[in-house]
Amino acid sequence: MKIRAVHSATHETWSEAGRDLDAPTVIATCALVVANPLAGRGHVADLAELEQLGADAAEVLVQRCLAQLASVGKGPADVRGYGKGAIVGTDGDREHSAAILHPRFGAPVRSSIGGGADIIPGTKKVAGPGAQITMPIGNKDDRWVFDDMDAVDLTVPDAPHADEIVIALALSCGGRPGARTKKPQ
Repeated sequence: MKIRAVHSATHETWSEAGRDLDAPTVIATCALVVANPLAGRGHVADLAELEQLGADAAEVLVQRCLAQLASVGKGPADVRGYGKGAIVGTDGDREHSAAILHPRFGAPVRSSIGGGADIIPGTKKVAGPGAQITMPIGNKDDRWVFDDMDAVDLTVPDAPHADEIVIALALSCGGRPGARTKKPQ
């Protein structure tokens, strides 16, 4: 994996809708800007190289996100939700992001946070430098926990170049700020 840049952020929400929260909610995001080894090659049937890239990227991303959470006093046991995303540069194709995000990305994340029985919701697109991606966030164990249904936007101003991919992870603690929407009975 050839990394050109790393982009990290921690978002803490202390109040929502004019009310202080009992405890701040936290979302840590990290994005890697990496070379796309299949860029410019057109349709490639065997995407195993990108599947391995997804596993390798996930290892780095989850450790970076956990370090950010540690900086605000949160640990792996505090993670309630997660999400992922990828932006493929214009010399690649959307299936490149699917190969990165789906077959092998989840295992390193789940191992590092101590579980995660449900899918890691994700999104993908093909775009150029400065493209924004909205990553859905869902509860790590049950996608129907409404309080953890959220999203976070991510932009890396100078990426992806045409031959790059932005690969991103979000980990959340505390759920959606001010969550009070309930499932129908």
